[in-house]
Amino acid sequence: MHNEHVEDALPMSPSEHLASYPRFILRALWIATQGGPGFIIWMTILTCLMLVGLNAWAHQTVQGLGITAMTDHVSWGMYIGNFTYGVGLAAGGVMMVIPAYLYHDRDMHDVVIVGEILAIAAIVACLAFVNADLGRIDRAWHLAPIIGKFNWPVSMLSWDVVVLAGYLVLNLHVVGYLLYTRYLGRQPNPRWYLPFVFLSIIWAISIHTVTAFLYCGLGGRPFWNSAVLAPRFLASAFVTGPAFIILTLQVIKKVTKFPVGEGAIETLLKILRVTVILNLFLVACEVFTQFYTGGAHVISAQYLFFGLHGHHALVPWIWTAIGCNITATLILLTTDFRTHSLWIDLACVLAMFGIWTEKGLGLIVPGFVPSTLHELVEYLPNAIEWKVSIGIAALSLIVFTLGLKVAIAVFTDKMRDDYVKS
Repeated sequence: MHNEHVEDALPMSPSEHLASYPRFILRALWIATQGGPGFIIWMTILTCLMLVGLNAWAHQTVQGLGITAMTDHVSWGMYIGNFTYGVGLAAGGVMMVIPAYLYHDRDMHDVVIVGEILAIAAIVACLAFVNADLGRIDRAWHLAPIIGKFNWPVSMLSWDVVVLAGYLVLNLHVVGYLLYTRYLGRQPNPRWYLPFVFLSIIWAISIHTVTAFLYCGLGGRPFWNSAVLAPRFLASAFVTGPAFIILTLQVIKKVTKFPVGEGAIETLLKILRVTVILNLFLVACEVFTQFYTGGAHVISAQYLFFGLHGHHALVPWIWTAIGCNITATLILLTTDFRTHSLWIDLACVLAMFGIWTEKGLGLIVPGFVPSTLHELVEYLPNAIEWKVSIGIAALSLIVFTLGLKVAIAVFTDKMRDDYVKS
């Protein structure tokens, strides 16, 4: 982090820490809820969307998953698709950590806190989508170690829960420690955060790798049985993460006094220009393998891309996703950010939407169509699933916004502990 105004102070006594912790928490809560008209409107919109989603989730809890569009044939739908996308978004945040800490990029070092807060918000969304997909809240106790039957290490899903919870704890520690030491006006001790930063880099790769193994390890779903599924997940994660952060940094630069250097955005764009090509290449590898080799297992891919026996619900979605990804790639490769920033913003939005569609409706659903009994039961999310998903996305954006609000206040020295002696 940028520590230009941070001083080397005497070590604090335990009593001083006990006095500072409550002040830090209370001041963080106060600053997180204060803002101008734009902030109030933004938070009001997000809160309303979250309440709409909460209401839909309450109806789903009472009436069961039967009120969604999911069936016995397609038992994973929009919730698991969004969960997969959220894991990628969380893992993509590491693309700020790598240049900042491994390559000592000063511009990236100043804003790396944004990627770490994004990881926290995205993991919150992931855990919420998992709970939404459970149908009934009382089933959640099975996910808790010791309390329920966690089924670890046999179940890949239990591994997914472990790595997601671990990644959340790692980022909470790093963000909390850096903000607290900056709040005290002291230099952070590298021993207390650098090992966790480097561990989070490995952990970020593991969370999406384990998620990919969760799918490709299911032998009864041949559409997912691909050795390149994990690389595809990582490539797409390293598109969505940088794309979202580029958009966020531009907003922060316009509405706050937080120093955002052009170098940070340029570094992320360099990463994005490589990863969008890599993502398209891996998709092309999958398509070639499915259609050129043929065989009985190509039927799910045929249904996805061209429809099958009059069923073509997913065809417009997947071709729209591919079109968005190709358009985003062309814009990113031919446009200079300094002269055409709006085009770069459009490319980021298109890339994020394209991958959201590709990893949701384009990946999860075709794995179930046709069913193991060779029945063609189509799926598209209904209003309940849209409401719950939008509500969870709003919750995640609330967490992200509040985290940024506190971080910006701390790193612009608007929030400092004036009571601690230097």
